[in-house]
Amino acid sequence: MMTTRAKYGLGQVVRHRKHPFRGVVFDVDPTFSNTEEWYAAIPEESRPRRDQPFYHLLAENDHSYYIAYVSEQNLLPDYSGEPVDHPDVPDLFGDFEDGHYPLQVQLN
Repeated sequence: MMTTRAKYGLGQVVRHRKHPFRGVVFDVDPTFSNTEEWYAAIPEESRPRRDQPFYHLLAENDHSYYIAYVSEQNLLPDYSGEPVDHPDVPDLFGDFEDGHYPLQVQLN
């Protein structure tokens, strides 16, 4: 049995290694758990390994807010100290403190 440990936690603010967006982690899959269509849409030379954690982010860039699904290899911690302005953040998290968001909802 394979054991995978996530590098980033719920409520942590991260940024993408290659693309100009950042977000707050709201869920983690221990390995790839999206559709084959999603995976196939990524150029083959850029496809992340499936056997690593994948993170669901409330993401933002300079133009919009959205949900992102990103492999661990493509994330870095965000040390800007700035909150994420995604409109869904208050539904899941408390106030931004010390670079992260505390969970506001009960998990199963």
